[in-house]
Amino acid sequence: MQSSKTVQDAVEAKLATPVIARGQTYVSVTRKISEIVLAKDTPRGWFVGFTLAFALLMGLMVGAAWLLLKGVGIWGVTIPIGWGLAIVNFVWWIGIGHAGTLISAILLLFRQEWRTSINRFAEAMTLFAVAAAGMFPLLHLGRAWFAYWLMPYPNTMGLWPQFRSPLVWDVFAISTYGLVSLLFWFVGLIPDLATMRDRATHKAVKVIYGLLAMGWRGSAMHWHRYQKTYLLLAALSTPLVVSVHSIVSLDFATGVIPGWHSTMFPPYFVSGAIFSGFAMVLTLIIPLRKFYNLEGLITSRHLNNMAKIMLVTGSIVVYSYMMEMFFAWYSGNEFEQFAIFNRFVGPYAPLYWALMFCNAVVPQLLWFNRFRANEMVLWIVALVVNVGMWLERFTIVVTSLSRDFLPSSWDVYTPTAWDWIIFAGTIGLFLSMLFIFIRLVPAISMFEVRELVAEKEGRLTHH
Repeated sequence: MQSSKTVQDAVEAKLATPVIARGQTYVSVTRKISEIVLAKDTPRGWFVGFTLAFALLMGLMVGAAWLLLKGVGIWGVTIPIGWGLAIVNFVWWIGIGHAGTLISAILLLFRQEWRTSINRFAEAMTLFAVAAAGMFPLLHLGRAWFAYWLMPYPNTMGLWPQFRSPLVWDVFAISTYGLVSLLFWFVGLIPDLATMRDRATHKAVKVIYGLLAMGWRGSAMHWHRYQKTYLLLAALSTPLVVSVHSIVSLDFATGVIPGWHSTMFPPYFVSGAIFSGFAMVLTLIIPLRKFYNLEGLITSRHLNNMAKIMLVTGSIVVYSYMMEMFFAWYSGNEFEQFAIFNRFVGPYAPLYWALMFCNAVVPQLLWFNRFRANEMVLWIVALVVNVGMWLERFTIVVTSLSRDFLPSSWDVYTPTAWDWIIFAGTIGLFLSMLFIFIRLVPAISMFEVRELVAEKEGRLTHH
């Protein structure tokens, strides 16, 4: 009797902070998620948000067209600062795309149930962030129509890319990352697309979802093949989380510029990418769950766990900042020491101290449960971290380039209006795709949430 009571108490304690709120059933989960997509009337708030995002996207179209017409001279890039806001934004967007793969692949392999309500949204966010990031290297070429020269293809002139260059590695890493993430996202969608096919009332909608569901009928063979494929893609995606941003960091680490030439960059960049990625997930998912009343599916436990991961990765980032200073001092290299000193008191010092406040000071609030449990505080912290990580990228790229070995070439970089218009335009591209995704595809994985509901009901019935 005592043993039975102990087991029941343990089950109730585990359900005290549930992955899925109590009261959710198989039918209610399906109805709640599918009605967001199948509703005949689109919420007015969706139209307002999409209109603002689309207006920013039009700015990107204008900025990109003017750039291709006039050249990169419309940007603020100079000598020696040849990498300006374009590369800053590229690294920032690639970092944001890491949370989706980590939530979907790594947490799946570790059997973390709490990922189920947020993995679909995070995966989509990864795809859109990679799309936004991929634009900047192409635009930065100046002659984007020659981008195919980076690919190894047989040509009459016998020219091949320089495979020792990390810039070429970027092409392969990011294209592989984008392709595997797309496959992983689509395979995870198939069972839910079949549900949408079965619940849709309009014939054309039924046909579209039916084609995308690829004949899914939910048979034992279908589930067997699905699970094998999904786990295989998760295993392929896991090393990409580490490799992609490590390769991006080598763009800097293989250089000789003070402030770049460091073997610490790969783990430093990866931890920062996960830090900023989870911050962006929280920035977007907190308003989403409030707007669509999804508190029963995206619970406080999800937000709390993401806040804890932010705290861990943020601590690694702060440790990396400290190690940068230590290595510069311990090396005895006067150029490295000056690079750190220049960050403290140089022309970009206000931005450096702002990033330290955003990335090192503000996240310390996440040590306290009352702040992690407060949605508004958590949302503000995530927003501040996003700003801080962008400032970090700016500091790494611009501050290091502005003070190289030759004092006569020192200069100060000032972004132009076109720099900011194109950056804002990629935010518009990202948000526009996100709004369309929310309206056309289940933003939460229905079948995985239903499995959790069934398991919870089975545990309570058994005990």
